Amino acid sequence: MARVLAGALAGIVFGVVISWSGMASPEVIRRALLFEQSYLYLMFASAVGTAWAGMAILRRRERRSVFGGQTLTYGREPVQRRHIGGALLFGIGWGVADACPAPIAAQLGQGVGWAVFTAAGAALGIRVYLRRRVIETEPASDAVTVATAPGGALTTPA
Repeated sequence: MARVLAGALAGIVFGVVISWSGMASPEVIRRALLFEQSYLYLMFASAVGTAWAGMAILRRRERRSVFGGQTLTYGREPVQRRHIGGALLFGIGWGVADACPAPIAAQLGQGVGWAVFTAAGAALGIRVYLRRRVIETEPASDAVTVATAPGGALTTPA
């Protein structure tokens, strides 16, 4: 229960920051996609820089998994065709909807009407992906295999 509450609190804080910073504003997103405003790109650059620094730190340390105590590694995966296709689909959807997943949730909270349709489209895309997925796409699955037991409990194979 504490993990659920911590996750909810983190989500609420993230939503407030996204809304407060203007990142959920369709106008800010539209101006960035039309290359009229650099605000969004500066935020992206800071996020990429932070992620790069975090991954550099994680790659220097071995991590023990909470799922069976296995060692996790943070490798690099070469760019594949599915990455290019996913990026194109994501970018087109983002341009059409003026939102990506985080702003969709914030827009719903702000009462932006068309966000309902954007959220429905995102949910449909996730459902289609999960229904047609044949192979595991996460490279980290080689290190740790996690299964869901009835009732939603996480388990690891023995």
